[in-house]
Amino acid sequence: MDAQDVKSNLVLILDFGSQYTHLITRRIRALNVFSLCVNGTSSLKSIADLNPSVIILSGGPHSVHAPNAPCFAPGFIEYVESHKVHVLGICYGLQLIVQQLGGEVRVGEKQEYGRMEIAVEKAVGLFGNKKIGDRQSVWMSHGDEAVKLPEGFEVVARSRQGAVAAVENPGRRFYGLQYHPEVTHSPEGMETLKYFLFDICGVAAGWKMEDVLDEELKVIKNTVTPDDHVICALSGGVDSTVAATLVHKAIGDRLHCVFVDNGLLRWRERERVMETFEKDLHLPVTCVDASEQFLSKLKEQKVGKKPAYLVQGTLYPDVIESCPPPGSGRTHSHTIKSHHNVGGLPKDMKLKLIEPLKLLFKDEVRQLGKIMGVPQAFLKRHPFPGPGLAVRVPGDVTLENRLDILRKADEIFIQAIRDAGIYDSIWQAFAVFMQY
Repeated sequence: MDAQDVKSNLVLILDFGSQYTHLITRRIRALNVFSLCVNGTSSLKSIADLNPSVIILSGGPHSVHAPNAPCFAPGFIEYVESHKVHVLGICYGLQLIVQQLGGEVRVGEKQEYGRMEIAVEKAVGLFGNKKIGDRQSVWMSHGDEAVKLPEGFEVVARSRQGAVAAVENPGRRFYGLQYHPEVTHSPEGMETLKYFLFDICGVAAGWKMEDVLDEELKVIKNTVTPDDHVICALSGGVDSTVAATLVHKAIGDRLHCVFVDNGLLRWRERERVMETFEKDLHLPVTCVDASEQFLSKLKEQKVGKKPAYLVQGTLYPDVIESCPPPGSGRTHSHTIKSHHNVGGLPKDMKLKLIEPLKLLFKDEVRQLGKIMGVPQAFLKRHPFPGPGLAVRVPGDVTLENRLDILRKADEIFIQAIRDAGIYDSIWQAFAVFMQY
């Protein structure tokens, strides 16, 4: 499937603040369908420019009755109907559909939170592959409930307490689930999503990481002119390494990588990552020993021609989490991700950005790295904080040889986990220097 076909099968998530919104996007991508997530209050033009074939309205912490409750843009209903876009509302998204199309949502008498059982009332639409009376366990989280449906809608599933669990109007291509199909607590949820996308919406599965690689290589080659040079600060982590490998494949040795030893690295970290950079990936990397400078602060690398671009290993969650929360009334981003410089660099940095991974999740970055030959052992490394071991040593890190003690202790601990065969099944493990 070429890039145009992928875009024509786009599933767009409108985020209304649910803690599970990222998971919806990832679940859909796991089905080899390209999915993007944007703010639920995005302008109609920005949505139309993406030309989605399916739109999913996420859940959220709001009530549709609350002042300034987030809502999709004016003209949204007319747009999706005129363009024959299928729409699925999840939790808050269902209630939004019901309210905006003339139904009624009230504070529920039967507020439902946690694992609940639902039963299929009509084996059509969302449950066209089920039988009437079929039951399944799902994860609910709602205080409001739909008590009157818009004209043409019908209830296709209810909870054991009798609350609406699923609604639809196939003629207008609107569907809704009052539970989270994307979480593992809804065991049959992925089956429902898959049936909705492929059997109801007719989406074609064809998005794969090889296509992402080819597309990004084209973008980089078209962006960086033959005379331009690019700089990349390598941290030794997966993200910056995969980003650098990708850019290097596109422009060769016009990429100049710098790895800085800040004196706060793990045991033999400098030697290990430099060996991977040079022997396995053949990246042009200059290692700068700035350990004395960094540590003293706690108590211009030249490339021949001035670089025009800076490579950053920004990931898709960085982009999503740097957006203001829907319904917050804020126009600025969360500070939690400000260190990623999402949205641009400081004005005094006269460089343009290359962010080849900005639409990928961490597991997809690892897949991409594997395709490009990044060693599997490197891709499976546990995350390491930007400030290094400084965040694992309370107080003055330069006292009493604390860093060296911690490095050795951490190496012994991690090696024991590897020897036990459980390193790859643990997301993150590390030692901490405790004061005594």
